[in-house]
Amino acid sequence: MSREILLLVDALAREKNVAKDIVFGALESALASATKKRINDEADVRVTIDRDTGDYESFRRWVVMPDEEVVNDEAEMGIIDAREMVPGIELGEYIEEPLEPIDFGRIGAQAAKQVILQRIRDAEREQILNDFLERKEHLVSGSIKRMERGNAIIEIGRLEAVIPRDQMIPRENLRVGDRVKAFLLRIDRGARGPQLILSRTAPEFVGKLFELEVPEIEDGLLEIKACARDPGLRAKIAVQSNDPRIDPIGTCVGLRGSRVTAVRNEIAGEQIDIIVWSADPAQFVIAALQPAEVVSIVVDEESHAMDVVVDENNLAIAIGRNGQNVKLASELTGWTINLMSEEESAQKTGQEREGLRELFMEKLDVDDELADILIDEGFSSLEEIAYVPLAEMLEIEAFDEGTVNELRNRARNVLLTEAIVTEEHLENVSDDLINLEGMDKSLAATLARHGVLTRDDLADLAVDELVEIAGIEQERASALISVARAHWFEE
Repeated sequence: MSREILLLVDALAREKNVAKDIVFGALESALASATKKRINDEADVRVTIDRDTGDYESFRRWVVMPDEEVVNDEAEMGIIDAREMVPGIELGEYIEEPLEPIDFGRIGAQAAKQVILQRIRDAEREQILNDFLERKEHLVSGSIKRMERGNAIIEIGRLEAVIPRDQMIPRENLRVGDRVKAFLLRIDRGARGPQLILSRTAPEFVGKLFELEVPEIEDGLLEIKACARDPGLRAKIAVQSNDPRIDPIGTCVGLRGSRVTAVRNEIAGEQIDIIVWSADPAQFVIAALQPAEVVSIVVDEESHAMDVVVDENNLAIAIGRNGQNVKLASELTGWTINLMSEEESAQKTGQEREGLRELFMEKLDVDDELADILIDEGFSSLEEIAYVPLAEMLEIEAFDEGTVNELRNRARNVLLTEAIVTEEHLENVSDDLINLEGMDKSLAATLARHGVLTRDDLADLAVDELVEIAGIEQERASALISVARAHWFEE
């Protein structure tokens, strides 16, 4: 019998081109499965085969668990009973007892064979997959073998991959037999079918196609820094030249547009805008909005947004059809872009100035003339007035030292008073509201003044109610209420 096992392992390992240890493991699993059927399907059986002699042993075992957690007596044992049998045994260890090995010739030969072959098939597929992954290929190409429920099954050498329906370029008509390229999106090791999940809509796909067509990218002379897509319609890529002698746009376009045309042909004629990447976020956004021309730009680092002003004639171009141009520019740069005309910009600036003027006049008890001087000098908050270096404020021609010190003291007193009031209001606010994602102490204090003291109080509000109470944007109000209500659905 032992010799039979060794001969079987040797034959299967050579026939299937897998390691002998994998075949031994499959045999052990098959024998354990057959032994369980003889004892109890709920039991845990371990079989070990000696790799040199072919002799095998069978054991029934129970995992040691806390007594209150034992559910399956056939494979689990409480710690108290276990220590009566083996003093000093720890949780997670096993109690084992030898079993009479079953006759290998009498087990369900067909069932054992199926287990062994399935294990070997899995091992073969894993080996092929590992060989593929070692090549670090992100751009793959193959033939469409078949279509399943709208998904395309691609044959890549000895591997099968799938392009899910939602990863195909809209209105693209793929047919069996077509050769296609795609980007390796992820690997699904738990899948019973193809494990390689491909995409033709991922922004990275366009980048990899350019790498294929532009040798300077592979050589490191050019670098694709970012890419954004509206699949099938338009893409934007940002490139940087690492060699001052190389024009990044011209190199990617190629002679008579040959390189960019080759990429476009692969992605169903998608329009591609190639722009020069810049480390300066404002310059990058201006380039990303091409072909629109920007009049001015204001960067708000705190909210990671930019107010971009274009003239009336350029506004439609900057926005693009269905907002496509500004959306892609925002995705490419990673900044929220607020487009506006010069008239809208002037109106917004006027409103912001009026709001600041009222704030300074009310909180600092100054007239409109002095408030305007502060605004003209670039002050936009009480914190700046209170804590900007004294020397900087003394440089303002309209202020003498006494005025500067008085303004700083008034601003600090206002901030201190507001901080004390905020802390007083927060005393009655529950931790689950203060620690809510997107919440801050100032907002929590404002809510407390209106009787909103707990997470559930906030969850009970409508979005427009929260906007009115807190004076925040509708988008933030909606997000806060969604987070506040999340635990309702979990329960």
